[in-house]
Amino acid sequence: MTAAWLFCIGCALLGLCVGKYPLSLEQVVAVFWQSLTGHSLMPLADAAHIVVWEVRVPRVLAALMVGAALAAAGGTYQGMFRNPLVSPDILGVSAGAGLGAVLGIFIGGSLLLVQGLAFVGGVLAVALVWLAASVVRRHDPVLVLVLAGIAVGTLLGAGIALLKVLADPYTQLSAITFWLLGGLNAVTLTDLKSAAPVMLLGLVPMALLRWRVNLLSLSDDEALALGVHVQRLRLILVVAATLMTAAAVSITGIIGWVGLVVPHAARLLVGPEFGRLLPIAMLLGAGFVVLADTLARSTVGMELPLGVVTALVGAPVFLWLLARKGRSSHD
Repeated sequence: MTAAWLFCIGCALLGLCVGKYPLSLEQVVAVFWQSLTGHSLMPLADAAHIVVWEVRVPRVLAALMVGAALAAAGGTYQGMFRNPLVSPDILGVSAGAGLGAVLGIFIGGSLLLVQGLAFVGGVLAVALVWLAASVVRRHDPVLVLVLAGIAVGTLLGAGIALLKVLADPYTQLSAITFWLLGGLNAVTLTDLKSAAPVMLLGLVPMALLRWRVNLLSLSDDEALALGVHVQRLRLILVVAATLMTAAAVSITGIIGWVGLVVPHAARLLVGPEFGRLLPIAMLLGAGFVVLADTLARSTVGMELPLGVVTALVGAPVFLWLLARKGRSSHD
């Protein structure tokens, strides 16, 4: 736990210091100290205060929140579906949010409308998946839910592609493309204030039911024999994880790999027990997204989309984790 906290805090400090306007750690501390106390520890340019408070603090806070939310949702989905390859995208949350945001951009809506439609689209997508899965009762409910998520996600992806074809190539198409690639450059403190309560609302049942999540690794009959109402518990967790994912995606765009890779890393550190896995995954996810965002805005002359960076970092890490797990299983 201590190492995870140090990793998260270290990434946050790095994100505050690194950028086109580099600041030392002493300067960042001096900015916070002067803002809190009114006393200056060292001479500081006005630009330092502007960069820290108006540019980097919102981005770092957004990265911490989004990373923690996606990692928590990913860990919950993997435990709930008994499948380590499951991610928050599996039930169509990202595709639904993407279609909602693309529709908002297509009709020329404001940023607030785009974010609102993205959140509603993510929630409605999962509701549609759950409704479709509830119709089929002859097969394993987990498998049916996953397959329904894939089918609905593909359908929503087709809707996104159709709107991209119909969009104005000179104005709307570029905005749609950048949103789908994900990024924190447009996130404000107001956005965080609106998304934070929803993420917290999703986190509460995960924390309260963390001991029962472990029982979902058993078969449904075994879990039911131990007093767990499997379908109700799974529904609560799906709603909670969906709220967290939809809130995150609505303000940042689609950011992949976080909910898939980070829970694996947390599982290597503390094992599969969900009560220990959840906080570690959230800390690692928060630090990972901050680190990825720092790389996105500081490695080349232009800012890279955050979704691209998380894929470039996450895919090799995931392959390494698979190779490491494979070697350990043969030893």
